[in-house]
Amino acid sequence: WEFFSKPKNLNALTPTDLNFKITSGDRDEFYQGKIITYNIKLFSFLQFNWTTEITKVEKNNCFIDKQLFGPYKLWHHEHHFKDNNDGTITIIDKVKYKLYLHPISKIIHNIFIKRKLLQIFNYRNKMMHKIFSPLI
Repeated sequence: WEFFSKPKNLNALTPTDLNFKITSGDRDEFYQGKIITYNIKLFSFLQFNWTTEITKVEKNNCFIDKQLFGPYKLWHHEHHFKDNNDGTITIIDKVKYKLYLHPISKIIHNIFIKRKLLQIFNYRNKMMHKIFSPLI
């Protein structure tokens, strides 16, 4: 929980090709109402400013962020942490999102967005194993 509740650690879990940079809100742990702004780049020519709010925090259990401003029409991301009672935890991400420009967005989603999101979450999974496996 300590690692995941600190915004600055998002850098370690985000693919380098996104050029992810937190621009404000990286200090302190998450709390309900915390605002975080960051910048991501795709293909080095598409740049997005993104603002999220932490809408719920249950220490050692979950936190939820939602997009206030950014590339999605809707972004709601739940992060759940389940203690396995063996020194490990299971992390479950639940993401609800909608794109702008419906129905064109369906094509964009199928060609690019879905694949990119899977790549990002696969990278996070890989990095979490890399960071935490030596601790087990």
